[in-house]
Amino acid sequence: MDDDASEWVDAPPTPVPASGAWRPGDHPGERRFLDIGDLPLEADPLEVLPDVTLAYETWGTLNEARDNAIYVSHALSGDSHAFGHAGPGHLTGGWWNSLIGPGRPLDPTRHFIVSANIVGGCQGTTGPAHPHPTDGRPWGSRFPWLTLRDMVEAEVRLTDALGIDAWLLMLGPSMGGMRALEWAATYPRRVRSIAAVGTTAATTAEQIAWGAAQTAAIRADARFAGGDYYDAADGEGPHVGLGIARMIAHTTYRSEPELQERFGRSAQAAVKDEVADVLLGPGVEGAGKYAVESYLEHHAEKLARRFDANTYLRIVHAVNTHDVGRGRGGIEKALAEFEGPALVAAVDSDRLYPLSHSKELAAALPGCAGVDLLHSDVGHDGFLVESEALNALVDGLLTRTLV
Repeated sequence: MDDDASEWVDAPPTPVPASGAWRPGDHPGERRFLDIGDLPLEADPLEVLPDVTLAYETWGTLNEARDNAIYVSHALSGDSHAFGHAGPGHLTGGWWNSLIGPGRPLDPTRHFIVSANIVGGCQGTTGPAHPHPTDGRPWGSRFPWLTLRDMVEAEVRLTDALGIDAWLLMLGPSMGGMRALEWAATYPRRVRSIAAVGTTAATTAEQIAWGAAQTAAIRADARFAGGDYYDAADGEGPHVGLGIARMIAHTTYRSEPELQERFGRSAQAAVKDEVADVLLGPGVEGAGKYAVESYLEHHAEKLARRFDANTYLRIVHAVNTHDVGRGRGGIEKALAEFEGPALVAAVDSDRLYPLSHSKELAAALPGCAGVDLLHSDVGHDGFLVESEALNALVDGLLTRTLV
């Protein structure tokens, strides 16, 4: 969800760190940590990621029957901090505060709510910025390439450690929705209902292409140093490449009409630009900076201050390999065994995961009556903006699940 314009006009004065990753020794914030041991990897079961630690947060209490647990799966740039305030250990507030909280659909007074940072992430769970077990230096370029199924296997170990036989609800937006689908396909008896919001059953060529442009921007940054940049001083890391990746991605998260209505061709106060003067002539519109450029640059810097370039590459890889039907006889066969209630919600202006993808997904889920459409002018990010409509859909799903 966008910040208010007044927040992004003035850039932060301090240099951007080489990595915005949380590292052991940093303030834990609200995180808890679980050692889940060695994690076999889907690409090569003989290869394992050793000594994996999972960072997670919980809200509410698991009841005596252990049947009130809800898992919230985060999207690409999210983490375990789905609910709460910004503060020590957390640069930003909960990314789904609109859905979680007393009186909201996911209510800590009634539910036991859990969210974990994915394996390969950068906010507490073992990832590229974490120390390698053999030499204590950051994993960096040595960190393996994971799939969403690897991430789900780590979540299963967390589920077991918490003593949860089956989640009442497994839900997530975008990449989080993809993992909810993987749960439904792999562990259909351990999930009573799912909600897949603004997502797809299999990544398409166009979505892979958008991801390719983002990862190319990171790799093209000379300061990326092949993925081993963690010793770089503040301001000397790959924040430019990571920022450009974010600018590309964020454009796909919004809709063309929303950007046009919000920014149009308006420009900020012109800044003397000799190159622009030569190309366009002095005083020609464009010699300054368009408002939409400043908006994207704000989001680029904001992400670079709390994220990690290597993690970004690995998450895009995991999303690009996503196909819930891979090795399972196709999408319909993969999801056929999950018969619990299912919510498939799509944003009508989403150009990253358009309505047609949600229709295909809904048709493959026996417990889904069809796509629930969220109207929003915003685009993909509408799942964060249209909270009232989405909350009503999640409330309805929980009601159906508890019948």
